[in-house]
Amino acid sequence: MDFITDVFQNRIFVSAALGWLIAQVLKTLIHFIINKKFLMERMVGSGGMPSSHSSTVCAMAAAAGMEYGGGSFEFAVTVMLAIIVMYDAMGVRRETGKQGRVLNEMLEIFLNMGNEISPEAKLKELVGHTPLQVLMGAILGIIIAVAINGI
Repeated sequence: MDFITDVFQNRIFVSAALGWLIAQVLKTLIHFIINKKFLMERMVGSGGMPSSHSSTVCAMAAAAGMEYGGGSFEFAVTVMLAIIVMYDAMGVRRETGKQGRVLNEMLEIFLNMGNEISPEAKLKELVGHTPLQVLMGAILGIIIAVAINGI
């Protein structure tokens, strides 16, 4: 039982976990408000506003900085991880989503020509983030870390 207690008393872990959870809930609510349709998949799916990836890693980095200081190994590692994750979300994963959209449009044309294809063939389009979504996730994560850890 000590391990479980230790995990939930670890403010860095709690900050990161809440960063993810709160971003996913907000993403689901924002999607519902904009599209007037509730999709449970938004609670675990990638892409959308705000970026839960950014929120998670920024909450972790901010909490590590508050716990160990700006000159610490822990802070350096978490900041570098955050930079890599956010760069990837705006770069490779965003481009993957654009390619998925184009390929899905091509599949639709193929289907309209009377051809059959399995429903699983449709690709995910919402996998990456715009710079604004990443920025909002980062700000959310830092706010959560400050709320959990204080300044």
